[in-house]
Order: sequence, then structure tokens, then C-alpha cells
Amino acid sequence: MRLLRACCVVCFFRLRSGAMVLHLVPRWSARLFRASAGWRRTYAQGASVGLKWLACPRGMYSPLACRGYSSVPGSPEVMLTSERYPVQRLPFSTVSEEDLAAFECIIPGRVITDPEQLQACNVDWLRTVRGCSKVLLRPKTSEEVSQILRHCHKRNLAVNPQGGNTGMVGGSVPVFDEVILSTALMNQVISFHDVSGILVCQAGCVLEELSRYVQERNFIMPLDLGAKGSCHIGGNVATNAGGLRFLRYGSLRGTVLGLEVVLADGTILNCLTSLRKDNTGYDLKQLFIGSEGTLGVITAVSILCPPRPKAVNVAFLGCPGFPEVLQTFSTCKGMLGEILSAFEFMDTECMQLVGQHLHLTNPVQESPFYVLVETSGSSAGHDAEKLTSVLEQVLNSGLVSDGTMATNQTKVQMLWALRERITEALSRDGYVFKYDLSLPVERLYDLVIDVRTRLGPRAKHVVGYGHLGDGNLHLNVTAEAFSQELLGALEPYVYAWTAEQRGSVSAEHGLGFKKKTVLGYSKPPVAVKLMKQLKALLDPKGILNPYKTLPAQA
Repeated sequence: MRLLRACCVVCFFRLRSGAMVLHLVPRWSARLFRASAGWRRTYAQGASVGLKWLACPRGMYSPLACRGYSSVPGSPEVMLTSERYPVQRLPFSTVSEEDLAAFECIIPGRVITDPEQLQACNVDWLRTVRGCSKVLLRPKTSEEVSQILRHCHKRNLAVNPQGGNTGMVGGSVPVFDEVILSTALMNQVISFHDVSGILVCQAGCVLEELSRYVQERNFIMPLDLGAKGSCHIGGNVATNAGGLRFLRYGSLRGTVLGLEVVLADGTILNCLTSLRKDNTGYDLKQLFIGSEGTLGVITAVSILCPPRPKAVNVAFLGCPGFPEVLQTFSTCKGMLGEILSAFEFMDTECMQLVGQHLHLTNPVQESPFYVLVETSGSSAGHDAEKLTSVLEQVLNSGLVSDGTMATNQTKVQMLWALRERITEALSRDGYVFKYDLSLPVERLYDLVIDVRTRLGPRAKHVVGYGHLGDGNLHLNVTAEAFSQELLGALEPYVYAWTAEQRGSVSAEHGLGFKKKTVLGYSKPPVAVKLMKQLKALLDPKGILNPYKTLPAQA
């Protein structure tokens, strides 16, 4: 459909007789992201198909490029983790001048002891936990990592592996004075096969840069995160990150083909295979995927990249209730089939917060719930036709009250910004209590309602959003400041509620420091015992990322 005039929008309304009547109506692009002149495609209840095309200026939104975005000017210093939480330092050695000299011999010029440079590495980006490490090491090769860990193992020095430091559960920063081992300089692509789509790279490669690299070769990364501008692929694998493409491409446990890992004593385990099929013995890489740096330091990754879709469409829809959200999801699964690549949901409080703190504007009429539907396929016409049929179905059946659709990459990114930047908006609302849960989809939002009722005015906001396509709820509670009383009202209530539904207390963020004590809500005692035995086998001195992932020994 061609644009008829720059100042008008093309709209179709179906009359009762079934005839289509063309109308020209003034555009109202100012409602969306402070957009300048442009056009948008919209679906409105009561119309079979209503078209309004949305245009958005380039550069209005780019993915989060650095971890510092969450800091609010004038924020108070973050309390030390050891002061806020009941944790005792284990009997590790402390870094001496001799240790610093040894590190300098291994990585000349890349031993950082300047307190100002160490400050950012000691604090998580959410500004909720803070360590007091006195040294940051920046190796470039797995051999250098091996020599560093060999020395630390011999000296009984605790080590905190760190990638992009974008984690949500305090797993990427020291608890006390652990040596910070950064993979930031391990950022080289080793190889890429243009036929198979297999990428081999060092662990410190930034996800967004890898995405750009493979897109130039007509492939995409199998995962996408809001923190893609900062997070490292090694950290993604170490935490088994889920993200926005999980529905289409599945877990990293399926797309990661091989790993190179340095063990606690400095041994290099090279399982960096590029084979799709290898049925020889135990699949050792699975031990390290999701281990959060407690069993070994991932130094290189072999990962399977899917072909780049030739057509991507995104629809942003308003729903009158959560049952309608669920029915819209079922309709999309049934009618879109293999081209459905994402189905995200957010409640109205999320939309209010991204508007209040980030000045993003709601592109559709106000609704209790919103969903973002993405399709990815090989035929633009075929995909658009299928998505249009779905939107007609959900609009005419009353499942959706209003919506907008984008096919242009810039417009697609701007719709995704509403979902991806919720975390950023929440961080600007105050202290955030975060819960990343897997639940049966039919019960997904019940927990949000229960927590909102339970907390009442003690919380500023209680919001729910997440990956509905894979049953992942992000429950977030904001307050003016950290409150032990509020924490006591939330925990263990949230975990017990989740366990009653046979859910998981960590869907994709991992356990890190903050969630390690609640592992038992999702895993039986025998499983926890076996995990501790594996830790003792691979890291008998316990120097790798201590105080994380596993509950402390009783």
C-alpha cells in the first residue's frame, strides 16, 4: 500500500456489508516516542484492518551500551555486601606485594590497583551489592588466565571472574576482596564458517558486537538481551542467559557447541569443538553452562548461529486483561507457527514507568496489559499476511483493544525499546527487589497480584513483565530505599509461592550471591548435594567465585 500524502494516513474500515472504504485521516505521530513527522500502522478494535504507519527518527533509541546507565546522579554510595548481608569471609589469603609482582610478570601493564578504576568493577550495575577488591587483572589469552589461576590456586587467593558486569543477582562482583579476573580484553573472533554459521570467539566478545559481525555475514546470534551492548558472550554462557529469542532458538545449552575453560588449578580444558553431533562420552561443556564461574573460567565459545531472517515484523498490542494475553498467545502460536520468534508481555505499571523515567510514549491506547509479538521469516509478503490475519482475529474477537505494527528496523527497535528498557526505568524508580521466575503460564500474573496485595503501600510499585512464550515472569518491586522489612515480606513468600506451583526460583538470571540460599525451593536435597560434590571435585579449594550459586555448608 503506497502512502498517499505525507500529511495523511491510510486507513481501512470494514462495513457490515464487508465492503472496504478508504479514508484519509490526520496522522498523530506525536503520541509515540516524541516522534517527528512520520506514519504508523495500527490496528483498532472494531476495524478489520486499520493502517497507520509509524516513522521514527534514527538514533532515538539504541540498545543499552554501557552498564553505567542505571546510575542516578547523586546516588549514595552502595553499602558493602558484607555489611548488608550476613556473610562471613572464608579463610582465603590476601593479595600481597609479591602477588602483584607475579601478576605483573604474567600480564605486564594490565594489573589494575587504582581505587578509582576498581570502583565500577566492585559494584553491580543495579547498585545493590559492593565488594572491596584491591586488584583487577585483564588477561588477553587463555594461557594468561591459566597462569593467573595457577598462581591463585597455589596461594589460596579467591577469584571473581567478571565479564560485562550486567548480572542481576550479584554474581559478577566480589563479596569481599576477591581478585577480579576480567575477560574484557579477550575480545577476538577466532573463526566463523559462512556455510554452517558456527562462530568461535573469545569469551570477552560483547554480544552486540558479535551480533553485528554475524549479521554482516547474513546470520544472527541465537540470543538477544537488553544488556547486549555490555554483556560478554562468556558471561552469557556462564549464566545460561535466556533473553528475547529463547522462544524461537531455545537455550544456550542447545546452541553452544563447545567451550574452552580454565579450571581452578590452571588446567586448560579444550572442548572447543565445532561439531553439531559428538556423542563421545560425557558432555562436559554442560557442566560449565550456567555454573556462574564457580567451576571454571570460560575463555572461548563455539556457538551455532541461525540464518538472518529476511523479514522481521513487530506488533505492539494492548489487551484488556491477562486472560486475553494468554488467549492472544495461543492464537499467535496456532496461526503464526514457525515464524513466531518472540512473545513478550508487560503490565500497565511498566508502561507508566518507562514513560515517567525514560520519556517513552505509549504507542497505543492505555490498557491493563501489553504484548509485543515478533515474527522472523524468509518471505516478507508471506509473514506480513500471516501476522495481519492474526491481528484481524485478535481484534475482532476482543482479545486486543488497540495495536501498532512495524516492519522497518528503526521502528522495530523503538517498539522493542518499550520492553527492553523496563529494567532501566525500574532502576531509576528506587531500590529494586528483583525476582526472575519460571511458572505455569496460566498462573504467571497471579503472583504479581498477590504480592501487590500483600505489600500494599509499603512498595512504590509492584510490576510484572517477561517472556510469556517460555513462562518466564520478571516480578519487580521498587521502594525508596532498601528495607529489611520489605525484604522480609517478600522472602521467602515469593519462593514458597513459586515452589507450590512447581516453578523455578531462577528462570534465566542465575543464583549468584543473592539467590544462592533459595536453591532448595527448586532442587531436591540430593541434587544440591551432587552439585556441591561437583564443586569440590573441580575446585577443591573453593577459590572460584566463592559465596555464589551454592548455599553455604551448614
